[in-house]
Amino acid sequence: KRKKLDEKKEKMATISSTTTTIDRKSGKKRKKLDEDKDENDQSEENKPKKQKYRKEKPWDTDDIDHWQLKPWDPEKDSSGSLLEESSFATLFPKYRESYLRQIWPIVTKALKKHGVACELNLIEGSMTVRTTLKTSDPYIIVKSRDLIKLLARSIPVAQALKILDDGMYCDIIKVGGLVRNKERFVKRRQRLVGPDGSTLKALELLTNCYILVQGNTVAAMGSIIGLKQVRRVVEDCFRNIHPVYNIKILMIKRELAKDPLLKNENWDRFLPKFKKKSVQTKKPFKVREKKDYSPFPPPQTPSKIDLQLDSGEYFTKNKEQKPNNIKNEQSTKKRETIASPEDHFSKPNDIMDKKEAAPSSTPPSEQRKKSVSFAPSVRGGDDGDKLHTRTAPSRTTLDKLMRRAAVAKRNMKKNRFSGASKKKMKKSHH
Repeated sequence: KRKKLDEKKEKMATISSTTTTIDRKSGKKRKKLDEDKDENDQSEENKPKKQKYRKEKPWDTDDIDHWQLKPWDPEKDSSGSLLEESSFATLFPKYRESYLRQIWPIVTKALKKHGVACELNLIEGSMTVRTTLKTSDPYIIVKSRDLIKLLARSIPVAQALKILDDGMYCDIIKVGGLVRNKERFVKRRQRLVGPDGSTLKALELLTNCYILVQGNTVAAMGSIIGLKQVRRVVEDCFRNIHPVYNIKILMIKRELAKDPLLKNENWDRFLPKFKKKSVQTKKPFKVREKKDYSPFPPPQTPSKIDLQLDSGEYFTKNKEQKPNNIKNEQSTKKRETIASPEDHFSKPNDIMDKKEAAPSSTPPSEQRKKSVSFAPSVRGGDDGDKLHTRTAPSRTTLDKLMRRAAVAKRNMKKNRFSGASKKKMKKSHH
């Protein structure tokens, strides 16, 4: 105990001696220290707000990679078994059932190494994964969940088992809801794949990811940076931006990353800027100006004649039509001279009297029907127009009709006429 106390006293004495020596030194060195402090204060003022109170870390050098993932060692890293059981389940489509039956022993063998149990339920059509007492890595259950998801999305087993490795991640992009029209959706999905899968292969080479387009989803496996690039390209493709544009940008970025001078600079000046050519299918909406309200109706639109009067065309047309009018007047005068009424027309009463006097071969029933007679047609003039005149009925026929009407009225009052008399009455009425 005495020895320990003596050692402590010696240490304290050395510390006090160093402080005294610094104080006893000349004032020149002190001035230098003050200058260094002022410089540090100025540098702190120039620093941004976030880095104002950040101190230098001499142990943190550029050689250290903070993003490096160390492999899991169950002997060193594990601190015993997990407290509670955690499980995940996913459904799979019916067409994958036969394939999953063949593969399932390989999946169980791969998960058994990590201490994870798996189950295939063919009745429900689901795959479940759960932890056991042997599981030491707490993150392996998340990896195994991704494995069964990828198997459900038609990824082969050899590729899907790579997800259990460190540094390998997956992303399942849901594409079905991005486009409403089914035909348009199919076209854009085919555009992503390209002719003979050329665009998809180019994306895989640039992003170092495995990509599979299946139904309404796009499954991708790779690094986090690569998965971000894949998601951006896929979403842009279904928003009607061709993947070739994004592939061109990725190629330029890849070349710029190799150059050590341009590695840490802004690349916007090197990247191409594609202008969107939007063709307007609908007509642009026209904003109409509001007119002042007036209770009176709008002025009447001018007719053709009004417009002709204003321009003066109406008067010029009348001058052109005058010689035609003179010709028409001359033709009418000729007709009047040729067709005189004294020669061709006879009085209607004389004609009717002649018809009644002459004996007719036709029966009386037909004679009644032919009560109205027409005069013979007269042709006059060069044009050959037909002129017809209708003769009025004679006095005797009118007297007969009046008598028949009077008889019919009497019969109507007495109600003595039968069905036959009705017919007679109708005829007489006519």
